[in-house]
Amino acid sequence: MTLWFVFALMTVAAIFAVLWPLGRGARPDNQGSEVAVYKDQLAEIDRDLAAGLIARPEAEAARVEISRRLLAAAGSESALVPTSSLKWRRAAAVLALVGLPLVAAAIYVPLGSPALRDFPLAQRERGAGPGMAQSLENLVVQVQQHLEKNPTDGRGWNVLAPVLERVGRFDEAVRAYRNSITYNGESAERRSDLGEAITAAASGVVTAEAKTEFERAHALNADDPKANYFLGLAAEQDGRKDDAANIWRALLAKAPADAPWRPLVQTSLARVGGGGVTMPALSDETIAASKEMNDGDRNAMIRSMVERLATRLKQNGDDVEGWLRLVRAYLVMGDRDKALGASTDARQAVAKDSERLRQLNEGLKTLGLDG
Repeated sequence: MTLWFVFALMTVAAIFAVLWPLGRGARPDNQGSEVAVYKDQLAEIDRDLAAGLIARPEAEAARVEISRRLLAAAGSESALVPTSSLKWRRAAAVLALVGLPLVAAAIYVPLGSPALRDFPLAQRERGAGPGMAQSLENLVVQVQQHLEKNPTDGRGWNVLAPVLERVGRFDEAVRAYRNSITYNGESAERRSDLGEAITAAASGVVTAEAKTEFERAHALNADDPKANYFLGLAAEQDGRKDDAANIWRALLAKAPADAPWRPLVQTSLARVGGGGVTMPALSDETIAASKEMNDGDRNAMIRSMVERLATRLKQNGDDVEGWLRLVRAYLVMGDRDKALGASTDARQAVAKDSERLRQLNEGLKTLGLDG
């Protein structure tokens, strides 16, 4: 409270420092003006007359001429005086002194949080620690109390639902999301948020109820990323890995390069074996032979092809697409260290070609290796 009082005094002092000149009368500033010059000339004529340097008739004639000019100059300066009076300037000063704080308060009260207590510095530095969790719980209590009195406040349910989900109260979050849909209206985002909360309440399992919500979100917006991701996850949990891979590939194809959820989808795609490893074209005989191989022999053949690709790229490193195929292959095989090593070798190989380096970095970013 003392600190706020000091700030208030400093604010008032600053306002007075700016507005004080408005409340003061204008200072006469005649030095250097025509009026002052003519007055000096009259005094000089009197001194010359007393000293006998000028005859009286000449002195009188000069005094008349200078007096005429003095009157004209005085009238001219009077016309230049601002018409605003001291009364109006003081009124402007009072209006600014009182009006500025009132305008600031009118803006802060509806937009700010005057009743919210300050966080200790240690809690602010820790970020989301026990203190922050406690503040979230306090926020939940405040919003819940508000909603008890205003149960149809859709904005309140919209605020409460994600906070409940963040603090791990998933069943309550599901109810809050349902009320948000009831009072705010249906949207793809709200449906997918509800499905995510249902999935979280089921310990990560996309239940039939959650899947229904994701399907509703997809029907409202076919490009909704959350709905598409969880529909792919539902397919994976049902054992339909090919369907999951197709959903996630389509999601990545439409995703912005800087989408924050892109690495998650890429990891999930690699998990179901849908990384899309592109190998050199195989002959019909090789493809037919691979179908008769067991899993071990087939994996050995793939690794052999990957090693041949790596050897070729060491000899000719200008092939950006080849480098990206190699990195993707290592990721699908679960060998992230080799993928990182290949990305480093690729950057070194095309470092002198800015266009190839740009293409390579964009491709690596798509694969989640933009570091």
